[in-house]
Amino acid sequence: MTRKKMERSLVLLKPDAVDRGLVGEIIRRFERVGLKIAGLKMVWPEKEHASKHYTEDLAKRRGQHVRDLMIEMLMSGPIVAVCVEGVEAVEIVRKMVGATEPKTAAPGTIRGDYSHVSFKHADSKKMGVYNLVHASGSAEEAESEIAVWFAADELHGNKPSYTKHTIAY
Repeated sequence: MTRKKMERSLVLLKPDAVDRGLVGEIIRRFERVGLKIAGLKMVWPEKEHASKHYTEDLAKRRGQHVRDLMIEMLMSGPIVAVCVEGVEAVEIVRKMVGATEPKTAAPGTIRGDYSHVSFKHADSKKMGVYNLVHASGSAEEAESEIAVWFAADELHGNKPSYTKHTIAY
């Protein structure tokens, strides 16, 4: 029998999610699939903090201009940082969030249900893409991103009841 891997993933509810009053609805979706909240807090990021999240690696992959826009977007209002944990949490969260470009995100995903902006529109307005949420792309990325937003004593393990007999923790 293959044992499933418990993971943690970072979810940032971006300023547009907070502004639109979608925080509870989005968190509810993660809880409904059985993911547990290991950490939760509201922060209004300053440039230094936002720059630690959107690292130079983003500039290498997508260009410094895109990184600058994403940092600016993240600083535009308060965000809610959430650390979720569960079986293969990174993959589950990515699937629930949907495609990065809201207009191409499938219905039923968070971005597909609650946003519609295209890359083309964001580029024409010279702004970052307001797509409600950030979700870690890999377990390794999650680990480093969680450390940007949470101190170790701000995270709390919470074994889901479904793990007690069927999954090694």
